[in-house]
Amino acid sequence: MIQEKNRLTRAAPSRAHSAFALPLCLLFVLAFGSCGGQRETANTPGNGNSNQQTANEVTIYVSTDRVFSEPILRAYEQKTGVKVNVVYDTEETKSTGLANKLIAEKSNPQADVFWSNEPVRTLVLKKRAVLAAYESPNAAAIPAAFKDPEHFWTGFSARLRVIVYNTNLVKPEDAPKSIFDLTDPKWKGQIAIADPRFGSTSFHVAALYAELGDERADEFFRRLKANDVKIAPGNSVVRDMAARGEVKMGLTDTDDVNVALEDRQPVAMVLPDRDRLGVPVMPNMVSLIAGAPHSEAGKKLIDFLLSPEVEQMLAQSEAVQIPLRNGVEPPK
Repeated sequence: MIQEKNRLTRAAPSRAHSAFALPLCLLFVLAFGSCGGQRETANTPGNGNSNQQTANEVTIYVSTDRVFSEPILRAYEQKTGVKVNVVYDTEETKSTGLANKLIAEKSNPQADVFWSNEPVRTLVLKKRAVLAAYESPNAAAIPAAFKDPEHFWTGFSARLRVIVYNTNLVKPEDAPKSIFDLTDPKWKGQIAIADPRFGSTSFHVAALYAELGDERADEFFRRLKANDVKIAPGNSVVRDMAARGEVKMGLTDTDDVNVALEDRQPVAMVLPDRDRLGVPVMPNMVSLIAGAPHSEAGKKLIDFLLSPEVEQMLAQSEAVQIPLRNGVEPPK
């Protein structure tokens, strides 16, 4: 395939040990003040429903890009005959929109499963007692760093946060090697990031605050703002702005860059801070909803999403996601 994709594979440090190996607990501390603190009490009105064991349908809320997630869910339908009802998030409100919907529905859950494309919102949902504990048998092969010890969520198939740049405007040797290089005045007005309130950019921001501390992280974002950074509606928009030359570079995700590479657009990517801070690694996360109307069907769908088959599908798709378990062929 393309050289950048090979670099991506090599950057995945033996699956379990991510560069930028932030314990997800740190993000929990950032958001809520403690790692093992009090959770709200779950309201689970659906647990006694007699139709749970026999329902031939399941409802899943998904913030992972539809182009990558839909084929997997349709494969599950074909394999099992179970109807999968899917609610997708928008590009602009990735994860946040569906997380808020799940919180609003807490007393009367409509979803059985939440498939998130980043960790932060899932941690919020656990804290708010929106999730139910479920230990899938397929989770055994997932490294402990990517699993909740209380079984409220399990990670699978990861992406990386990268710098994308326009190869017609920036030479490889001149491309930033660190996110901190983006504050260099020579790039003023030539950098884009997605809205930091949503999706994987919000994860990246939270991870930086957890790793750097408030003072250093505040200073970085002040300098980035002073460098006239452009705020885009989503990561794919950042990629497109760089590809069109509207900016020279931006922060985005590996799956977004790979789509452009496959389309032979003039972009390349840098895995930033490989020898310093580290490259942020973002697993997908899947959880069972407390009081799910079809909890048994939800558990079976979770089992499928945590299977080697799904990690293989995501690795070989344009998403080029990195399998977390051993024995699954990584992206080529």
